[in-house]
Amino acid sequence: MNKDLGSALRLQVLDLRMSELQREIATLPKQIAQIEKALEAHNKRLELDKAALAANQRDRKKLDTDITSHQQKISKLRDQMLGAKTNDQYRAFQNEIEFAEASIRKCEDQILELMGASESLDQNVKKAEAALAQERKVVEAQKAKAKTRTDADQQELKKLGAERAEVAKTLPADVLTIYDRLRTRYYKNGDVIAQAKDGLCQMCMMALRPQFYQEVKLSTTINFCENCRRILYYEAPAEDVEAQMNG
Repeated sequence: MNKDLGSALRLQVLDLRMSELQREIATLPKQIAQIEKALEAHNKRLELDKAALAANQRDRKKLDTDITSHQQKISKLRDQMLGAKTNDQYRAFQNEIEFAEASIRKCEDQILELMGASESLDQNVKKAEAALAQERKVVEAQKAKAKTRTDADQQELKKLGAERAEVAKTLPADVLTIYDRLRTRYYKNGDVIAQAKDGLCQMCMMALRPQFYQEVKLSTTINFCENCRRILYYEAPAEDVEAQMNG
């Protein structure tokens, strides 16, 4: 194979790997951000549950205070009822006492309802706190793993970048210019070089002229696909290579 073509192929291998690393480095923070966003949503849900539990407890406390107030009122009414001078006054005190007692029963019923809801809310909060604590551990582990992976990717990227610079030096300036132009302008995915096989460019699948295909097979110069403009290379079948070695 032509030496320059071999260098160009190596350059493409390096560029493809470097692009892969760059994509991974760019993707990892986004993945972590999504995980943290989900964690924050779960944390907000926990805060809502805690707020609901706190409101439940406040309501129960207020009802307890109301019951105490009604009980004190009943006690006073009973004392006052002893001084009633007429049946109408006595019945009036009795009605007020009955109303206060009914209010106490109503408060007690509400407290029972709140206690039932409180039990469920309390369980939800405890479960959510345990789940959130575990989730935080997982997130921290994933963040640590992502940082380790990013550091490794950056180290490899630096190493490959240095190798690329050395390989680029071995290419004629015009070939390197064409290669870089194809990579940056037309084929940003990095597939600048295509295999010529069975008379076809294996990237665009356009048929190559027979005489041109023979020139590509000889690999004495750098050749370009007349359709997609990629650099072409030919790789002899294993049996042909073996035959040449035996011959």
